Amino acid sequence: MRIVVVGGTGLVGAKLVARLVAGGHDAVAASPSTGVDTITGAGLAEAIAGADAVVDVSNPPVRERALEFFTRSTRNQLAAERTARVRHHVVLSIVGAEHVPGNVHLAAKVAQEAWAEVGGVPWTILRATQFFELLSAIVESGAAGDAVRVPTAAIQPVAAADVAATLAELASGAPRGRVELGGPETLGIDAWARRLFAATGDKRTVVRDPDAGYFGGQLIGDAMTTGPGARIAPTDFDAWFAGRAICRPR
Repeated sequence: MRIVVVGGTGLVGAKLVARLVAGGHDAVAASPSTGVDTITGAGLAEAIAGADAVVDVSNPPVRERALEFFTRSTRNQLAAERTARVRHHVVLSIVGAEHVPGNVHLAAKVAQEAWAEVGGVPWTILRATQFFELLSAIVESGAAGDAVRVPTAAIQPVAAADVAATLAELASGAPRGRVELGGPETLGIDAWARRLFAATGDKRTVVRDPDAGYFGGQLIGDAMTTGPGARIAPTDFDAWFAGRAICRPR
């Protein structure tokens, strides 16, 4: 299959392209660095021509303009896909995106999902929990001197490599609608902070604050954990930490 990966040079995208190639697919990384701009449309039609599936794992360069980015990018992709008669549009989204009021990026992901559902191309939306690769950024968002003040709400981190593996499977199959993926362990953010600090030797104090913000939003309870029927990825914290990487907050 010819599968185009929009955002194919990023953290998940590069892993997805490599996995698809290893599986015998013709995988194309589409990003500004490869001459494809989904906002202006430059190079988009050429990249998508002949594709069987398109997977969108892109992220906006400016967080505050996420809604504009995802709206324009998704509409342009779907228009090009309809012209090219692409049979499957796959979106990587985020578990619980609609349940964190005030977070601009998550609200924009909800809008992206809505456009994909009405775009005229059969679709799959993979909602993954936050990445292990984000733990450091999540914790550091509450840094203040010799302490970090973080929420007690639960998260269920997943390894980016497991997300890529699931996307490869979904993209090479028939459209599935909505699918959820989470990591094997669920803890409060404060507990994750203590676990990360224990692993890295960080001596700062973790302060539990149920009212602490989450990148401009308010995260409550278990809103960003998976529900019944979700897939559970195999990689736990210890395995991930052994080969850890970082990425920008979502």
